[in-house]
Amino acid sequence: MAMAGIVSDAENRLSRRQIAWLVANEIPDGAYVNLGIGIPTLCADHMPSEKEILLHSENGVLGFGPRPEEGNEDSDLVNAGKQPITMLNGGSYFVHSDAFSMIRGGHIDIAMLGAFEVSGEGDLANWTTNNPTFPPGVGGAMDLAAGAKEVWVLTEHQTKDGNPKIVNKCSYPLTSAKCVKRVFTDLAIMSIGDGELIVEGMVEGMTIEELQRRTEPKLRLSNSSNVLIAPNL
Repeated sequence: MAMAGIVSDAENRLSRRQIAWLVANEIPDGAYVNLGIGIPTLCADHMPSEKEILLHSENGVLGFGPRPEEGNEDSDLVNAGKQPITMLNGGSYFVHSDAFSMIRGGHIDIAMLGAFEVSGEGDLANWTTNNPTFPPGVGGAMDLAAGAKEVWVLTEHQTKDGNPKIVNKCSYPLTSAKCVKRVFTDLAIMSIGDGELIVEGMVEGMTIEELQRRTEPKLRLSNSSNVLIAPNL
């Protein structure tokens, strides 16, 4: 059982951009990928040049690239989080209803989403914490969770108070049940197994025992698990 309040600023944790870099390099060549609000949007800045990956945004963009250089922003070219983007050769933009037709039609290979909580069964809660001072914002998350072929979650492993975000059962209203395939955090990469989470990699210095203390569901170390290494971003 995970213990509340276990957090240290001194330990080795990945930055949000390092998480995005690791995830970007995990995407298979030729994939159609939706980038949700939060850490996922940072992936656009770190796509490997040797792969052709088509990035999709629910506001009606396909084939976009990294954030433009400061001063070169175009207010008409933004992602779902209203952040400026660039367009790659062959990219296009269109009415958002067509973007949702792509999602609902099963044409998105991977949906990258943030999360407040993820359960060991792959349940996702990412649209509200029931806090009246923090307005809910489901956006297209429910459509993506149901329509994408795979859902990958990018999030911090724990809350600011040190409580686990990877839990046995979500306490917040669900976005979708049993939809998450993989979870990327500032401490580890995990995939949803049968009644357990399979740890594919951990940051340097982290042990499976220490990671378990910060995670509610049962963990199992993969035979191919490795140390997560990312550039200084």
